[in-house]
Order: sequence, then C-alpha cells, then structure tokens
Amino acid sequence: MLNGGRSSEHEVSLESGASVAAGLREAGHDVVPVLLERDGRWTHDGIEVPLRAGGGLLEVDVAFPVLHGPFGEDGTVQGLLECLDVPYAGPGVLAAAISIDKLTFKRLLAFHAIPQVDFCEAGENGWREHVAAMGLPVWVKPARLGSSVGITKVTSPERALDEAVEAARAHDPRVIVEANGGGKEVECSVIGNEEPRTSLPGEIVAHADWYDYEAKYSEGGMDLIVPARIGDEGIARVRELAAGVFTAIDGSGLARCDFFVHDDGEVLVNELNTIPGFTGTSVFAKLFEADGIPYPELCDRLVQLAVERHEAQRRYRF
Repeated sequence: MLNGGRSSEHEVSLESGASVAAGLREAGHDVVPVLLERDGRWTHDGIEVPLRAGGGLLEVDVAFPVLHGPFGEDGTVQGLLECLDVPYAGPGVLAAAISIDKLTFKRLLAFHAIPQVDFCEAGENGWREHVAAMGLPVWVKPARLGSSVGITKVTSPERALDEAVEAARAHDPRVIVEANGGGKEVECSVIGNEEPRTSLPGEIVAHADWYDYEAKYSEGGMDLIVPARIGDEGIARVRELAAGVFTAIDGSGLARCDFFVHDDGEVLVNELNTIPGFTGTSVFAKLFEADGIPYPELCDRLVQLAVERHEAQRRYRF
C-alpha cells in the first residue's frame, strides 16, 4: 500500500492510506505500507526502499496506490509500476493523467458532448472576456489538485480574479476558471474495469458556504444523503453519465464522479477523481456501503480488479 506523496494532499493521503490498510487487513490481506516522503524517498518502517534496475522494491503481489494529487494520482507512479510489471489497484497511466488535469479532462468531455459547467484556462487568448460572459461567482482552481486545495470563489470582478489566479498558481502553473454550477452537489462512485458498476448517487450538503477542505475532511463538515434527492430519472442519469465518463477516460479500478443537478433535471458533470478520498469521512466508500458493499469487501474487490487488469494486459505483446 503506497501513501503520502509529494503533493499538497500528502496529509489526506496518509489518512486515506491508514483506512485502506485497515480495510485490506480486515479482508484477510497482508499489508506492506510504503510511505512516499515529501522529498521523494520511499520508506517502509522508517527504512528507505531503494529503487533501482533489477530489483529493490518490496516483494508484493499487488500495489495499492492511495495517493492524491500530482506525483501519485497523475500517472507517474502508475507508469513506474507498469515498467516494473507490478499489478496495481486503481487507474492506469492514461486515465490518471487525463483526470488529474481538469483542463484536459473537460476538453475530453467537450469532445464527447458530455454536459458540463462552462470553463476556460486562465491566461489563454480571450480568457477575461470568457470569464465575464460566465457571470459571477466563478471558481478559480489549480488544474491538477484535489481536496479543494488552492480553490477560490470569486464574487467580485477584476482584482479579486487576479488574486485568485495567483493563489491557484502557487500550487500549479495551469489554472482553470469555472462557471458556478448551481443546483445540488451529487457524487457517484464507480468500480470495475471493462464493465463499471456505479453506486447509488449521494447528495452533499456542506455546512459551509461551499464544499471546501474543512467540509470534506472534518467530522460534521457535511451531510451525505443517500440516495440523492433528485428523483428516479435524475439518479438514472447520474449513474449513466458516471459510467460513461469512466469509460471515456479508459478508467479502471475505481473513481468518483461529481455532478451538479438542477431542479429542472439538468445534470452537469463537474469532475472525476480516479483515486478519491478513503478517509473515515470520505464519500467514495460510504456510497458503496449504502449500496450493500462494506468497506473491507470494497478494498478486496479493488485488489481483485487489479489482478484481473494485469492478467488481461499480459495477453498483448505491446
């Protein structure tokens, strides 16, 4: 089990990793925790794990990355594991790389005509005019971070927008500006490889102005209502889109797809996380638990999916 990492989401990854390790042990697996330090070193029980040609990694049957943000959820660690021919849980290189970058992900959604919130890249030609056309408020985000890190809600023009862009650029040179989604915030979990299974969608009711870092990772920061109060047609549409987005990015293992659902029935995709939070307050596992899959069984299924995907890939010469 790999956790930690070099990104701003290091601490969240540690919490997620502890939960996953406990779930895997309860499911009967022997867990070898490997910590990816902030400086890039890999350690096990305080001892550095060397990475070198011909060996050096601990002997494991399946790697389980529980890494959020760059240098772990972006295809880099997945690429390393591919080179080492180690089966691993979660997304492959392509799915991880597409989904971590909100700009690339949203451009792919546009190609597939999947409904989503309007957006632009800060700094591209005509971006200020595009933002003005969106109206206020808008959301300014680092393109490749999660857990609501570096996000600003802009409610007044020009100067506040520039300050928000600079705040986001402290985390990432690529910055996205999104229109306000409105409606209910709804999330749907996905597991599987070629045939994804979706959970019942859940509705997020944040106890704050918006669903920020504190609301996500503090006890009592939000309420999760399952199933979401969007009617049978809305639930069916959310599940359909979650599976479709998962397939469009070549997803595998797991993901959590986030939506805005309006009272008139319109459903807009917000984003997709290929390694969603696994902490005690995280939505991904809670949605499947409400759908009849307890946490340890969910962790076990992800290990099985990792093995199945690895065996399927080995049939090709590449």
